[in-house]
Amino acid sequence: MSYKQIKWMILLIPTVTVGLWEYIRHQFLMPYLSMDAGNWLTPVIVYLVSVTLLSRLFRMLESARAALEQERASKTALAARDQLARELHDGISQSLFLLSVKADKAGRSLSGTSHEQEIREIQKTVHEVNTYVRQAIAQLRYVPSPIADPEAVALLAQVESIVSDTVPEADVQWHWTEISLSPKEQVELLACIREALLNVHKHAKATKVQVHAEGNISDWSVHIQDNGIGLQGDPMLLKDRYGLRITKERAEQMGWIFRLESRPGDTRMIIGKGHT
Repeated sequence: MSYKQIKWMILLIPTVTVGLWEYIRHQFLMPYLSMDAGNWLTPVIVYLVSVTLLSRLFRMLESARAALEQERASKTALAARDQLARELHDGISQSLFLLSVKADKAGRSLSGTSHEQEIREIQKTVHEVNTYVRQAIAQLRYVPSPIADPEAVALLAQVESIVSDTVPEADVQWHWTEISLSPKEQVELLACIREALLNVHKHAKATKVQVHAEGNISDWSVHIQDNGIGLQGDPMLLKDRYGLRITKERAEQMGWIFRLESRPGDTRMIIGKGHT
């Protein structure tokens, strides 16, 4: 029953009830029911109908209103995401493309000189930033599937997209089906997963990578594990691993558990909540 139909039913049911009662009363009950008794019975009947039928309709009305508000909020959020995606594409993405073209031109001009290595590092950085932006645009334009547990499905789809762009050969084992994360928490978690996979791609020299998630609403964990060369020393003190420090800070700011365990052949980053 639609929202409009419910409103009409709420308006019509008391009127129809009173009309039917008065008709039955005057046509069939006048010899057996006094005028005063009939007048007292009228509000009683309306009350009983209201308690039985109208209370149920009011609950249906509230549910329909909540669904409409949620749909309106979802449309507003999707419109804002699409607008942000367009701004990223038209602004930052195009600027990065122009910067990449200029870096390539400078690289050809300085080929064989002492600055060639610096230009290559600049090209590499521009490429990595461009990858970040493209992933952000793809995630902003992702529309969750309207099926059971859509939040879990949408998060998994975005994780698979990150894996495809960073470490395509990684094995994704996703056993986390009851997700209760705010949009900000989802963004932060995806950023942590992306940073971990980028580190694996750039530094680990791994042949086997796994992204494993499991848990429930209050107790969950995500493991990113590889069989690469591992980390030498304290990774939080390495000058070229600022991304790991940022990831740890992200997790701690969200109140999550963060652990990084590494030895040759087995490195894993663990992010979670509860008894992880």
